[in-house]
Amino acid sequence: MKLDEAPLPPDIRRAVSRLGYTTLYPPQAEALSRGLLDGKRLVVATPTASGKTLIAMMAAHNHLLKGGKCLYLTPLRALAAEKLSEFRNFLSEEGYKIVASTGDYDSDDPWLASYDVIIATNEKADSLIRHRASWIDEITLVVADEIHILGEGERGPTLEMTLTRLMDRLPHSQLLALSATARNADELSDWLKAELISLDWRPVPLREGVAYGDKVFFGDDEIKLASYDYDPAISIALNTVVDGGQALIFASTRRRAENYAEKSVEALKRLDIIGEDEKAFLRAASAELYSSVEPSDFTDRVCGLLREGACFHHAGLGAEHRRAVERLFRAGTLKIISATPTLAAGVNLPARTVIIPDLWRYDSSRGRTMISVTEYKQFCGRAGRPGFDKAGYAISVARSREEAEQIVERYIRGKPERIWSKLGNERVLRIHVLAVLASEKAWEIDALEGLFRRTFFAYQYGLHGVLERIKSALNFLAEHRFVLEVDGMAQATPLGKRVAELYIDPLTAIRFLKAIEHPPKLLTDIGLLQIISMSTEMPMIPVRGISKSMLASFINEYADCLFEQLGEDEDLEWIIKSVVVLKAWIEETPEGELFSRFGLEPGDLAALRERCSWLAYSASELMKLVGKPTLSKMFQTLSARLEYGVREELIPLVGLSGVGRVRARSLYISGYRSLDSLRAARVEELAKVPTIGVKIAERIKSQLGESPQTV
Repeated sequence: MKLDEAPLPPDIRRAVSRLGYTTLYPPQAEALSRGLLDGKRLVVATPTASGKTLIAMMAAHNHLLKGGKCLYLTPLRALAAEKLSEFRNFLSEEGYKIVASTGDYDSDDPWLASYDVIIATNEKADSLIRHRASWIDEITLVVADEIHILGEGERGPTLEMTLTRLMDRLPHSQLLALSATARNADELSDWLKAELISLDWRPVPLREGVAYGDKVFFGDDEIKLASYDYDPAISIALNTVVDGGQALIFASTRRRAENYAEKSVEALKRLDIIGEDEKAFLRAASAELYSSVEPSDFTDRVCGLLREGACFHHAGLGAEHRRAVERLFRAGTLKIISATPTLAAGVNLPARTVIIPDLWRYDSSRGRTMISVTEYKQFCGRAGRPGFDKAGYAISVARSREEAEQIVERYIRGKPERIWSKLGNERVLRIHVLAVLASEKAWEIDALEGLFRRTFFAYQYGLHGVLERIKSALNFLAEHRFVLEVDGMAQATPLGKRVAELYIDPLTAIRFLKAIEHPPKLLTDIGLLQIISMSTEMPMIPVRGISKSMLASFINEYADCLFEQLGEDEDLEWIIKSVVVLKAWIEETPEGELFSRFGLEPGDLAALRERCSWLAYSASELMKLVGKPTLSKMFQTLSARLEYGVREELIPLVGLSGVGRVRARSLYISGYRSLDSLRAARVEELAKVPTIGVKIAERIKSQLGESPQTV
């Protein structure tokens, strides 16, 4: 459909035109014809890059023109940042206020009331509902992106309950659900009481093939590959790069992703494919990255790869590393990325050729298993860069003719698996039952059951399964004093309400409170780190370099500081490993040393410090609630130390913007040990402190309420 023929208000047409559209994609035209701008609920299930985001932005603009407000839900922070950029670009001339909100789960964020478009992770939206954010009642459009994650064990139930509660609270608001892979999208649309738009159209045609020997087979067609004497995945990638395209290799593990990146660099250097201008651009970008992060062998490795035109992408990358990799790939100068599967469900980073060298995964409980068809189709969704490629290629690697035939039957001709609700899991249900009860003064148990009857779980499994599980969850919560049940009514206790607001598992709260019943001889940071490491939310990051003998020595050295051991024996090793690593972090061990000693990569460190800081804050709040002020203060201090990675004396300094732990320590050594001492100093004095300089000195003075020009 030509844009000037589309049934769009002039303001929306102008915004679409600014993005460079002259025609609308078939899914976009279909959405308009099915009532997108008339407030109809829609489920749009179409391939990646088929224009679903523009459908959401047109709907949002339509609501904004009428004085409405939009809430856009995404499963990942990286996606929230991506959507923020897209919405700001789309609405660049209208003056609407757009924001992404992804952190701080202990607030109703009243400041969000002044924004027109709020982009939030599912967890953040769930948290806002728990805190009874009043501005939610002003929302007229809810967009649920990547709704197929309803079938995922960890993230699915949060999205399911968030949507259920929003539909219950906003019965007259428009709902728009977006999905790339949903075999039973008809069930989703029926549950959401929405119309289904399901099309296979994509802007860049997709060709799925299997590489075996020196050929790639595409149904009745085949392509002979140029031989480069490398691993098949590398050879396929090189064929693409030589032809002017980019390649994305999906590896099953981080180590394999890194190995593919190193082999790709070796091959690119040998063939001398990259032009001199591109090499200069890569060298400059690599140098910029190197200067923006703490030195480490990990950063050396990433920068070295980037300079040569290939790199890896996985959760170990720090934020700056990841941004550099993604920016260079989008610019076309980075030719090959080898990534773990998380990229397929994350940011939009398409390539001409997607290579899948291994369709097997190792599962600790089931051993070696084949990946799902859904995951395979998500890989394929990254093939083909709109505006650059005439076709996208998704190529799997087979080691035998039999395996090639199996790939064709199972994956190329296969359909994604059905989405099944995971809300019935005992752990997640108790979390969400408590969250619902904590959001109101009291609930009639019949009304509580009525809410859960409207979940996707109840839609699929029927009422009996829901009621039975809710009763079990209520019994658990009542037994542990999170909930009171009286005369057909259920009410969260002050403890239960606070646990729900803190966004932690009730079991974590139980472990925290049980641990303090038997304090150690010496109450130190070691014991507090042990407590938070016992939580169910503790991230399972890969740690190396800590042997069993080292753990035994650590336990012996700090025996008087450890709380009575809780949990099973198999958990103890992981708990103490976490304590060792966290202790090193809060004692200001440099990031480079954390990597060399423990293999702690920047992305893992970021996830660990954020999660553990939040757990320490939550423990502080619980200690306050149960009348343990000393412990509350200790956990509060520990939370700040975990956030910044510093000893206690640096907390006042490191909280200043632009003053990280390295600069804070430098200031401290130079005699500036409080905010008052910084206020008393002149800019030129602060600028002489190593690592500070004039710009940072002026920034410090500005934050302290002083004008640098007059100091």
